[in-house]
Amino acid sequence: MTGTDRSRTQHDTLGDTDTDTGADTYRTEHDMLGDVAVPADAYYGAHTVRAVVNFPLTGETVAARPHLIGALAAVKHAAALANAEVGALDGTLASAIAGACAELREGALREEFVVDLIQGGAGTSTNMNANEVIANRALELLGHSRGQYADLHPLDHVNLGQSTNDVYPTAVKLALDAHIAELLAALAALREAFAAKAAEFADVLKMGRTQLQDAVPMTLGQEFGAFAATLAEDEQRLAEARVLLHELNLGGTAIGTGLNARPGYRERAMEHLRRLTGIPTLVSAPDLIEATQDVGVFVQLSGVLKRIAVKLSKICNDLRLLSSGPQAGFGEINLPARQAGSSIMPGKVNPVIPEAVNQIAFEVIGNDVTVTLAAEGGQLQLNAFEPVVFRSLSAGLAHLTAGITVLTEHCVRGITANRDRLARTVAASVGLVTALSPALGYETACALALEAHHTGRPALDLVRERELLTEAELRELTSPASLTGLPVL
Repeated sequence: MTGTDRSRTQHDTLGDTDTDTGADTYRTEHDMLGDVAVPADAYYGAHTVRAVVNFPLTGETVAARPHLIGALAAVKHAAALANAEVGALDGTLASAIAGACAELREGALREEFVVDLIQGGAGTSTNMNANEVIANRALELLGHSRGQYADLHPLDHVNLGQSTNDVYPTAVKLALDAHIAELLAALAALREAFAAKAAEFADVLKMGRTQLQDAVPMTLGQEFGAFAATLAEDEQRLAEARVLLHELNLGGTAIGTGLNARPGYRERAMEHLRRLTGIPTLVSAPDLIEATQDVGVFVQLSGVLKRIAVKLSKICNDLRLLSSGPQAGFGEINLPARQAGSSIMPGKVNPVIPEAVNQIAFEVIGNDVTVTLAAEGGQLQLNAFEPVVFRSLSAGLAHLTAGITVLTEHCVRGITANRDRLARTVAASVGLVTALSPALGYETACALALEAHHTGRPALDLVRERELLTEAELRELTSPASLTGLPVL
C-alpha cells in the first residue's frame, strides 16, 4: 500500500472500531480521544493517523524532507542513550530504540513519515510520527509485533524526557545545518566557475555601464570576477548563520524548565548528539526558557538566504542582459543553448537557466516574509509556527542549491565571449572620453563626447583630427592597464 493509498484510507477509517471488517488490514490503536484504525502494515500509529486527517494541507509530507527525518532520528537516538545512562530507560529498550534510529538515519522507512509539513501544534504531529515509527521498528527488533506498546511505548520510552518543544526545534536546526552544507558546496562551485571565466576573459576589453548607459571601460574578466567575489561574501555570511543554529534547547522539555528529564540527561544527550551528527560545535543554550521561545536564529538565516537570492537574481539579470539579442541586444556573451525558445519563432533561444534561477530567488524572497510573520506571531513560552518556518527555510535552501547547481553546470561553465563585438563597442564608445578628461579638461572632453554621440564618429578620431593629444599620449591613456586599473604585464 502506498502512502497515498494509506492517506485515503485513513480519512475513511479514523475512529472506526469495527475490527470485524478488514481485521487483517487494520490494527486498532488507542489515544486520549478513543480508538483509531491504523493500517496493519504501517509503522506509524494513532497520533499520526489523526494528523493525516487533520492536516491535508500542502500535499508535501515530512517524507519529502529526509534531512529532517535523519535529524529526528539522531535526537531520539541520543535521548535513548542518555536516558539509559541516567537510569531512566532499560538498556535493552534503549538499544532497540537506538537500532531503529540508526536505520532511519540510513534512509529506512522514510515513506512512513506521512504527516503534512504544515500542521498545528508546533510540530507535535511530526514528533509523534517519529515516536511511533521508531517504537514500532524497535518492537520488531525485540521480536514483538507493531502496536504492542505494552513492551515499548512511543511516548513512555521513545519520547522519554522529551517534549515536542525541544525535540522539534533541535531536529529542525540539525536538518537546516545539513541543507546549508549542501548550499555552501553549490555556492563554492559557482564561485569557482565564475573565477575560471574571469581568468579566461581577463584580456577582453568592454564597456562598463551605470544606469544601463555606457560608463568607462573594464574587462569582461573583471565583470565575472565581481560575480565570484560577491558569492564569496555570501558563503561567509551563510557560514556565520550556520554556527548560530548549533545552540540547542534539547533537555528543556516543554517550556525550558527541564520538567520530566532526569538530572544529567541534558548533558549526556548533547554529548551523544555531537557524536552522532559529527557536529562538534553543538552546545546547550545557556537559558533554555529563552531558547525554547526564541526563533531569532531562523529569522537571521532567512535574511541571509534572501541576501543570497537577491544577489544571485541580480547576477542572472546581468547574464540575461549581456547575452540579449543576440543581434539587436547587447550580445556581448553567449549563454549555452539549452532548448528551443519559441513555438512560433524559429531559431529563437532563450536564457532559460538564468530565468529559472530568478524564479527560485523570487520564492526565497517571499519565504522570508513568511518566516518573519511566523516568528513575530509567537506567544509567551513557545512559537507554535515553527513548521511553516522549517518548510520555508528548507525549501529555500534546497531550491537554491538545485538552482545554483544547474546555473553552474548548464550555463556559467559554457559561457563564451563575443570578443570582436566587444572590441568594436569599446572603440566606438564615447565612454573612452572619460579616460582622456584629465589630459584634455572636463569641458573639452564633454564637447568631444557630445559631438561623437551626435555624429556617430569615434571620439578618438576627433582627438586625432584636432591634434589634441599625440599618438603616444593616446596609447598610454587608452591602454588596457590605464583603462581598467589592471597591472601592466
